[in-house]
Amino acid sequence: MTIDAWLQANTSQLKQAGIETSRLDCLVLLSDEIEKDKSWILAHPEYELQIEKTELLNTKIAQRARHTPLAYIRGKSEFYGRDFVVNTDVLVPRPESEDVIELLKQIADYEQSPIIYDVGTGSGALAITAKLELPNSIVFALDIDPACLRVAQKNAEHFHSHVTFLLGDLLEPFRELKTNSQKLIVLANLPYVPLGYHINLAATHEPEIALYSGKDGLDHYRRLFTELFSLPILPEYIITESLPAQHLALTEIADEGTFLLQATSGFAQCFIRHI
Repeated sequence: MTIDAWLQANTSQLKQAGIETSRLDCLVLLSDEIEKDKSWILAHPEYELQIEKTELLNTKIAQRARHTPLAYIRGKSEFYGRDFVVNTDVLVPRPESEDVIELLKQIADYEQSPIIYDVGTGSGALAITAKLELPNSIVFALDIDPACLRVAQKNAEHFHSHVTFLLGDLLEPFRELKTNSQKLIVLANLPYVPLGYHINLAATHEPEIALYSGKDGLDHYRRLFTELFSLPILPEYIITESLPAQHLALTEIADEGTFLLQATSGFAQCFIRHI
């Protein structure tokens, strides 16, 4: 089968399954499988695909037709210009989460060594990117799921990024950490989907524990801002991610915890301690 014939047939199959990015997804999977970039593929429609390749590709197309996220099929996802390993144990890193890094870079002191706590690290994308973008920082990353930490550790090793990973629930493991720095920044991309909220079919393949957080989606953040006072030192900044429609409620939760809204970017909010 030629590239052109395969693309036409499988683009049509994905369209019928309701995949809006059907042609692009086909190109991405084909590019991975034959190890040619998309421009080469489009310039060689007559190229004959090996039977073994088409069988592997067709298996992946069948997965995508069931709305399995493309990142899970490929085993990787791009975040902040870097490819991170992902599997069904972790959420797929979202482009929206890149705003967390942008806000972090705006407040970080490049001359010193801020300590960064990444709460609910998942694949480790935020923690590892923070360390790579701010090499002088000292980064700790925490998750309640050991399977997530295995993925995160694999990503850290791939990028030669020194991040300390901890197993535990919210801030609990951080309570015993002794640090010399008073500049503590917390990154918190916690579950924020309200129970009963309509999510797309692809998201139904992702771990529920990393998605949902009570009736309004903010239960984890309520716990976070309460537990902050159990830390040896209070953070100077907290950067969160949530739905824009939740921002006002989250700002009120933060204010009760003595943190004021400093900046907003997309889904991300930056809060600063005011006592």
